[in-house]
Amino acid sequence: MVLETLMRLTPPAIALAVLFATVSSVSHSARPDAVIDMRSLMLLKQGEEAAAAGQLNAANDALETALAVDPRNRAAFIALAKVAVRQDLDGKAIRLYREALALEPNDVAALAGQGEAMVAKGAVTKARENLAKVKALCVVTCPQEAALAAVIARGAPPRAVTAAATPTAPVAN
Repeated sequence: MVLETLMRLTPPAIALAVLFATVSSVSHSARPDAVIDMRSLMLLKQGEEAAAAGQLNAANDALETALAVDPRNRAAFIALAKVAVRQDLDGKAIRLYREALALEPNDVAALAGQGEAMVAKGAVTKARENLAKVKALCVVTCPQEAALAAVIARGAPPRAVTAAATPTAPVAN
């Protein structure tokens, strides 16, 4: 009777023991969300230095590598978005700011940067929504709020008209 009970309960007990050992070792080795990989931070610094020197392609490479090393590096998303704006890639910048906001929805710098890129794309209404969020987050007026308000007040920059966008009249023979 005792032997039968022991034989019945041994396999499930071993399976549970293995499961608990595996789960505890995985959670023990995981990094907390707030800790960013040092390699990613070094690449972020290299990317920011390259962007400051005007080497936008090198900055882009370093910042994308920083994100590949640690996709939770919100500062790398913001820096990469700023590089995209300097390259006149406002749509890409909006997407990168959105990625940063997915990590921290209350990031004032990302909200303001995304708002500025939205104005450049002509989405002034969406930019005003970002400005309202920035105003709600800033207890006193913060520089990002003032900068975004100024960009919205200026409005969208005029778009360059290309030959493909210009209608042509048929030529009479």
